[in-house]
Amino acid sequence: MAGHSQFKNIMHRKGAQDAKRSKQFAKIIRELTVATRAGLPDPASNPRLRAAIALAREVNMPKDTIERAIKKASGAISGNDYIEVRYEGYGPAGVAVIVEGLTDNRNRTASDIRAAFSKYGGSLGETNSVSFMFRRLGVIIYPSEAVSEEDILETAIDAGAENVISNSEEHQITCTVESFFTVRDTLENRLGPPKIAKLDWQPEITVPLDEEKTRALFKLLDVLEDHDDVQNVYTNFDLPDDLVENYLKGDL
Repeated sequence: MAGHSQFKNIMHRKGAQDAKRSKQFAKIIRELTVATRAGLPDPASNPRLRAAIALAREVNMPKDTIERAIKKASGAISGNDYIEVRYEGYGPAGVAVIVEGLTDNRNRTASDIRAAFSKYGGSLGETNSVSFMFRRLGVIIYPSEAVSEEDILETAIDAGAENVISNSEEHQITCTVESFFTVRDTLENRLGPPKIAKLDWQPEITVPLDEEKTRALFKLLDVLEDHDDVQNVYTNFDLPDDLVENYLKGDL
């Protein structure tokens, strides 16, 4: 496990300790807003909105909060207009970093992201300056208890997926961007709504880190993840399990 998936797993485990609930809700509300405006306010007819609602439910967002966000975005209640942005650059140790965000002020967000890279030993580059080291693909995740490993593998193959990785917690199905909607809809029709269904960046070239480089990189990643306008951070580092545990214990 490397890069984005590894960092997200660490942040998920650390986030349970930090309990940054309100900030997490704010980010999801932005995704609900953009998803609604990108299609219809009906999740049955809007795949991106359906995925955003699933994410909101995963973090126990109240139903009325979800509905209010959708009403705002659909024009029933006035609200902010958000645009999608992406930044690419290098962090400490030459680790590639992709930042995806939703903002109502592009200049402010760009300035903040550039300042974060500069302050923590990185450098912000041009669009596509590091994305060539990643592969864009579809990722669909089901909890392990929702379906057996044999059934998920058979269903995913029938749907046209490329790969399935199963562990004690979840089944992760990956597919091409072109087949994402077909694979996701087929799985949903047969197995019910997935826990997560989204397009992702998977690193094809990884950078191994030692303790010193990890400490420097994570200062940058923590700041980026904590920014209100940032939705996702993808990297291509590879971290040994012992350093992951040290970080979670606060020893790193």
